[in-house]
Amino acid sequence: MKTAASTQRDYQYGFSEKGTAMYDVTGRERKAHTMVAVLQSHLGQDLQHLTLLNIGGSTGIIDGHLAQHFQSVTSIDIDQAAIQYAQTHFSTDNLQFALGDAMELGYDTSSFDVIVCSQVYEHVPDASKMMQEIHRVLKLGGICYFAAGNRLMWNEPHYNLPLLSILPRFIADQYVKVMSKGDHYYEKHLTYWGLKQLTHRFTVHDYTARMLRSPQKFGIDYMVKPNTIKGKLAQFLSEHLLWLVPGYIWLLEK
Repeated sequence: MKTAASTQRDYQYGFSEKGTAMYDVTGRERKAHTMVAVLQSHLGQDLQHLTLLNIGGSTGIIDGHLAQHFQSVTSIDIDQAAIQYAQTHFSTDNLQFALGDAMELGYDTSSFDVIVCSQVYEHVPDASKMMQEIHRVLKLGGICYFAAGNRLMWNEPHYNLPLLSILPRFIADQYVKVMSKGDHYYEKHLTYWGLKQLTHRFTVHDYTARMLRSPQKFGIDYMVKPNTIKGKLAQFLSEHLLWLVPGYIWLLEK
């Protein structure tokens, strides 16, 4: 039976065709580098014996990098064009791509050591159902790398429109239309407290503040430069007003 949330929104098929971000090699490899750095910092061990599932891997650029560090990498997406691109451009023995539904993962319970869910929850019709599935297919003690945007952000990155994410849905829809950015505002971001509720099944290890304190260590210094006003403000918010930080990196432990 479909939930109310899932009947209101369908998947965003063909997301990779909406812009060039999914094909940005430099940007995607930077994200992959950060994922590896955070996971190595937390696990304190070689990742080569661990199995990984990437939910919403898109064009495979991130997965190509992850496959250099993990025993095996499985990447799923509902975007057929993106999966075809990935299969064509990335081919190693420990890497595979497949069409897959984040809300109905076609894998056995306790299948993976690590799951990556990076900037995906707002695109899924029912994020709660996706998190149930992530919890199910993670091994006991396994880790989900969860990168998530905060609804309380100044600029909505998918549409590049100020304050879009905090508006009531019917006003946001009109805002997107008036600005010729689309027919409606699809993405559904949550606040810090909403994200805490979404991930309540897990033990949350919040890496946000420590990453902002050491941006070079975690490979985010291209976004948050050390000893700049922006960098110092971001660090202050993460340590004193965490609910106002525009995005989070959490490791979710089963």
